[in-house]
Order: sequence, then C-alpha cells, then structure tokens
Amino acid sequence: MGDAVAIRALAHPLRLDLLDLLVASGPATAAQCGRALNVSQASCSFHLRQLAKYGLVEDTGPGPDRRERQWRVPTPRPVVRVKGPQSAGVAGRELERIVVERETRAVLDQLGNAKIVTAVALMAPEEADELKAAWKALLEPYLDRSPGPDRRPVRLFLAATPMAAAS
Repeated sequence: MGDAVAIRALAHPLRLDLLDLLVASGPATAAQCGRALNVSQASCSFHLRQLAKYGLVEDTGPGPDRRERQWRVPTPRPVVRVKGPQSAGVAGRELERIVVERETRAVLDQLGNAKIVTAVALMAPEEADELKAAWKALLEPYLDRSPGPDRRPVRLFLAATPMAAAS
C-alpha cells in the first residue's frame, strides 16, 4: 500500500496503537481494545472502521458476546510502502514523525527493561539501505509467531540517522 490517503489514515496515534494491540493480542472487539488502551469503545470502533476501509484490519464477525464485531490484522499483514522522502509527501512524513515519537516514548517508558544498542558506523546511503533490509530479514521469523508461555510482544525500532561530520 502506498496510497497517500491510506498513509494519512495511519497517521493517527490511536490507529497505530490499535494495530499494535491486534498484532500482539489477536482478534479483539472495540470494547476490549478500549479497555486495553484506556480509551472509549466508540473511539476504538470508529478508528477500527477507518483501518478496515484501507484493508489494515478486517472484521472477523461477532465477538464472544455475539453483539460486537471482532477485528484482526489480516494474514499476511498489510504493508505500507513509503519509497522515500520525495514520494512520501506530507502524509508520509507525518506518519514517520508519529511513528518515531511513539517509539521514542515507548523506549523512554520502558527504559529499565529496554535492550539498547548504539553505534556509530561509516556507511554510504546504499549500505544503510542494505542494513535496513538485513534487519527486516532478521526479524521476519519472529513476526508471525503464536504467543507462548515465555513469549510476549516486544517493540523493536531501528533508526539510522546521518551525523554531521567534523570539519
């Protein structure tokens, strides 16, 4: 998915929270999402419908009480593709900004439990792209696993940012 309207639809923190929750927990109703995220059921319901409009979640039918819809992330997971700053436009940059803010907040909130790696490496832009592809390939086996007694959702975030060179 690379449509600017769909990217704009994702650029809302609650929608990203809902996606994270459904990926981590599996199918859930708007009420269950609201309780987990400490927001109203009505708000969750609205944002889940917006995500469904772009194929990012799907309605799986009635929930446990048979009155409410259950929602899940489709299999295979949808992928939003932003090919770079030129094609991303304002919507893509806003989505990237929201993602970075959310991930930074998550790291700071869990600082005592975070596993942090930091490094300064010398590389060309193409090598940074190769590193990103290798990182994604490394994570792939862990993305669609079932929960287990020793498995819990873990947030992973990698950012490669150019540094100023000493003059």
